[in-house]
Amino acid sequence: MKIYPVILSGGAGTRLWPLSRAVLPKQLLPLVTDKTMLQDTVLRVSGWPDLMPPLLVCGNEHRFLVAEQMREIGVTPLGILLEPAGRNTAPAVAAAAHYLLAIDPDAVMLVLPADHVIEKTAAFAEAVAQAAALVEQGALATFGIVPQAPETGYGYIRRGAPAGTAGHCYQVAQFVEKPDRDTAQGFLDDGSYYWNSGMFLLRAEGYVRELGEFAPAIAAASEAAVRLGYRDLDFCRLDEATFASCPSDSIDYAVMERTSHAVVVPADIGWSDVGSWSALWQVQQGDAQGNVQRGDVYLDGVRNSLVRAESRIVAVVGVDDLIVVETPDAVLVAHKDQVQRVKQVVDHLKSKERTEHLHHTKVYRPWGYYEGIDSGDRFQVKRITVKPGEKLSLQMHHHRAEHWVVVSGTARVTCGEKVSLLSENESTYIPIGMNHRLENPGKVPLHIIEVQSGSYLGEDDIVRFEDIYQRA
Repeated sequence: MKIYPVILSGGAGTRLWPLSRAVLPKQLLPLVTDKTMLQDTVLRVSGWPDLMPPLLVCGNEHRFLVAEQMREIGVTPLGILLEPAGRNTAPAVAAAAHYLLAIDPDAVMLVLPADHVIEKTAAFAEAVAQAAALVEQGALATFGIVPQAPETGYGYIRRGAPAGTAGHCYQVAQFVEKPDRDTAQGFLDDGSYYWNSGMFLLRAEGYVRELGEFAPAIAAASEAAVRLGYRDLDFCRLDEATFASCPSDSIDYAVMERTSHAVVVPADIGWSDVGSWSALWQVQQGDAQGNVQRGDVYLDGVRNSLVRAESRIVAVVGVDDLIVVETPDAVLVAHKDQVQRVKQVVDHLKSKERTEHLHHTKVYRPWGYYEGIDSGDRFQVKRITVKPGEKLSLQMHHHRAEHWVVVSGTARVTCGEKVSLLSENESTYIPIGMNHRLENPGKVPLHIIEVQSGSYLGEDDIVRFEDIYQRA
């Protein structure tokens, strides 16, 4: 049996704001280890017997970050499928299934969200092996996490009769929505309920067949989106119009709650979906006072708190059970019992048409990144870093002029018909409406300071004429 890890890397992770944002969500951040959650997920299943290279599913806006993070850990994915719009897990898994069936008609998918923590990898491997034996017999397997507490933030799975011959796995009797506290305690006392992990082991052909029976619109749209999809550099773009028309539904609602082939494999694997700051505090090793800290942090008389500093010193004195997260443009202070309300902060930012929920001051691009330093009436200052051998698009702006000063490295600058090389401490001026391009022809990163001036300084004032990354 060949098992293909299918890593779902969608979602915005709004409950981990201000660190997780739409352009840089939690799965692409190093929250628990020095690797990002996506990298940890891929490495967790690397080197297993019978496991093939991973197939990644992500949003279009994250494609270059996902590809770069795979390059950093030395993993060449089987493919990277780009969703033109979020349609929940049922269509995403269906697209992956159709993609794999074109390669291997007997493909088995190990479906894993990219933003989970699993501490007991050996136990997880054993659970996958148990699930594989049932999948061989036609089952669609999900992994039920053995509950450690009456959690109200998770859905539950109630087990039914034993499945298979080993006696350790069960038919699914019922999927249960997130309960209240008393109901969750009853589930824990009962012993036949598991947390719904959102992880699955499915034969691709079997999943597509069941989806065609219970959610035919999703099955048809996902098949067409793959069939009409096209290559874009190292990515596979699903057909935009077809996938956008696909109904949005989870794999649980679309298939697992309706099929008669669903089984649950109990798994005591040290699992967390890291769905909140308090959950992140729980999965990390604290100090003697129960504090989890990262960055330039000073604590005095603090207990059972998470304090994270991204850009400056953060001092916390004489408090318990707090979450304190500092970024260059936002600070969150919350009691650990109130972290679910962080989503309301994000909703407020959206309603006020602010940008702090969308991106950080440092914004990554396929050629490197830029970072906002200062801004005011009709001006903006950025620090731009271009990776060796990379280049920005040939472009122009209708509303702003730009001054570039090279801090280090070598810049090849196209301005109209003129091409010049600039070194450290040299500068140039790009007038409004002038075609221009910045390149790094060297072997070390290029750092420049850019001063923009004009009546409108938004990132949508870019007209691209040529782009090696094929961006619109």
